[in-house]
Amino acid sequence: MAFRSMPITASFGILTIISYAILAIFAGQVEPLTIFVIALVGFVLLIATRSRLRTDTHSALGFVFLAIIALFIIMYFVGPIAPYGQEEILGKANVVPGGDPAVGGDPEFPLGTDQIGRDILSRLIYGAQNTVGIAFATTCLAFFLGATLGFLAATLQGWLDQVLSRAVDVLMAIPALIFALLLMTIASVWSAKVGIPLTVFMVLIIAVIDSTRVFRLARAVALNIVVMDYIEAAKLRGEGLTYLIFREILPNATAPLLAEFGLRFCFVFLTIASLSFLGVGIQPPLADWGTMVRDLSQFINFAAFAPLVASAPLLAAGAIALLTVAVNFVVDWMLHKTSGLKE
Repeated sequence: MAFRSMPITASFGILTIISYAILAIFAGQVEPLTIFVIALVGFVLLIATRSRLRTDTHSALGFVFLAIIALFIIMYFVGPIAPYGQEEILGKANVVPGGDPAVGGDPEFPLGTDQIGRDILSRLIYGAQNTVGIAFATTCLAFFLGATLGFLAATLQGWLDQVLSRAVDVLMAIPALIFALLLMTIASVWSAKVGIPLTVFMVLIIAVIDSTRVFRLARAVALNIVVMDYIEAAKLRGEGLTYLIFREILPNATAPLLAEFGLRFCFVFLTIASLSFLGVGIQPPLADWGTMVRDLSQFINFAAFAPLVASAPLLAAGAIALLTVAVNFVVDWMLHKTSGLKE
């Protein structure tokens, strides 16, 4: 069966396996035979998808970005594949990326080391665990809060709708990043007193702030659904609130909520990276892409005479940008495929 005719889940599984192998090769943990096998599989998949690459550019790019997301997921689940620990200081600071000893590199550290001697490749892998994992959990919590309250407000209406809507309007009037920064500054004081990690406060704060956006979308979509005839028929049958929400409203609101989930994940992901860059997000010694950009930013001063050194902060920044673009494109592609629209 051609790769292009597979379901998205099957294609994603194959791309995940290939991404894992590529990451293992990059980390130097596989034999040359494995490289040959992966090259052979990649060639077969390229032959299988050659017609799609010519006729359906949107789907071809979708598979590419799906492979990128698979790579980031592998980086999340397989921290042991990292050559070194995220906190391990190796005694070789400021090693230049590229692994060329002639310009200050080291083959043992293909992406170089930071200013205190930690391997950048390992911290990128562990940074995916911390940044992406926390962002996904935060987005899920934001959607649980926002969608639940939005569906309730649209279904029950009355005073509950008014109270929730006005509270959301107040929260949305405050710039999200500034509000999160203010609350995180307060939480950084309280976390030490109550013994709760600052990361827990960060997840709760960002989830509540972003749930307001999800609430507005869920309420707007649900208001258009609750006036349909099948909703009235369900009410006449005596169906309860749980049935109306989970069996009637939610299935018909999946497409816009899915698109919002991809967009919201990117905003949450960027917010966490921004807070970490400002020093109030994920705390050291945990690896985080936002913190890595801040710690490695000093190398930009060497751009005039050492471009490889200046490229160090771009590694984490590039990972942030690449994941953001990939998630948005794949969500758009999946909606394009499931909606039946044609280019």
